[in-house]
Amino acid sequence: MPTPEKARQIEEISEILRTASLAILTDYRGLSVADMTAFRRRLQEQQANFRVVKNTLTRIAAERTGTEVITPLLEGPTALVYSMGDPVAAAKLTLEFARQSRILSVKGGLLAGRLLNAADVEALATLPPREELLAKVVGGLQVPLYGLVSVLSGPIRGLLYVLQARVRQLGGEEAAEAA
Repeated sequence: MPTPEKARQIEEISEILRTASLAILTDYRGLSVADMTAFRRRLQEQQANFRVVKNTLTRIAAERTGTEVITPLLEGPTALVYSMGDPVAAAKLTLEFARQSRILSVKGGLLAGRLLNAADVEALATLPPREELLAKVVGGLQVPLYGLVSVLSGPIRGLLYVLQARVRQLGGEEAAEAA
């Protein structure tokens, strides 16, 4: 039976695994407290956080939330980078910090219940921001719709040209007034 403190930590980690849009498992071995604090501040700007976790408590939380796929990543010192907002922004910040510090390393992650390896997290970080992706989707939808409107207006426009030609053929203004 876990102590009340450990039970509380298991519940907190379970909540993170259940609600986070992205959870990245990292090896923080060798990072100074000042580096971790600076990293946390940068993450908080993007609605993300950094938390050192115990592997045994994280295993229990993963079993409770149905995210056991992360258990192979729970080796050595582990810290979670988790985001409640844009997962791409959190992945970018994590990889940027890992490159700058040359100490933090990405083990893998969890995105919508799917296990990501370190290469997948890197691929996620290379995606454009959410707003840019949405703009591309809207732009992609706009082009076919514009083409459809042009195709549908073609016969009407053709009929108008035929009627105008017929009006000119019958005598111009007098025929137009009669019609």
